[in-house]
Amino acid sequence: MFTGIVESTGEVVAVQAEGTNRTFTMKSELARELKIDQSINHNGVCLTVVAVEGDTYQVTAIEETLLKTNLGTFDEGTKVNLERCMSANGRFDGHIVQGHVDQTAICTNVQERDGSWLFDFEYDASTGNITVEKGSICINGVSLTVFNSEANSFRVAIIPYTYSFTNFHSLKPGDTVNLEFDILGKYIKRILGSYAV
Repeated sequence: MFTGIVESTGEVVAVQAEGTNRTFTMKSELARELKIDQSINHNGVCLTVVAVEGDTYQVTAIEETLLKTNLGTFDEGTKVNLERCMSANGRFDGHIVQGHVDQTAICTNVQERDGSWLFDFEYDASTGNITVEKGSICINGVSLTVFNSEANSFRVAIIPYTYSFTNFHSLKPGDTVNLEFDILGKYIKRILGSYAV
């Protein structure tokens, strides 16, 4: 489990195809603190550490993950938001994030607003996922608050720290991002759906 508070960014330094899977070698300041079998969130996707060497580590994404997230677009040089699993004795600063991406979205607009930034996103609403005004959303592993919530789109505001510390500073219209919708909202929608006439 994660909180959506990015600890660091990493860089993809190698991509190796293994059948339908891909193994990513990541360079990060977190590498020396990692152990094999640990879970780490990559742009919102929970992956298992399979090797560690110096300031690099490796994770493997299966075909299903590559098809349903933006990990399939990762190349050497790609900057990735990273978060280790939540510590049981720490503060819960974001919201409950499982690291299970629900779907992707497209960035449709970026506006700079005198030191902060507004990002607009559109997603396929036929999947049944929804946002709510002032609710939580996880975008590329970052816990954010939704506004301008519509049936298939929403907006988020990014403060300068988040803009520079995460990979939001490189995001532009047309880019694909990973979305994980709020787990509480998903359960409520599922429960209420079972009572629909």
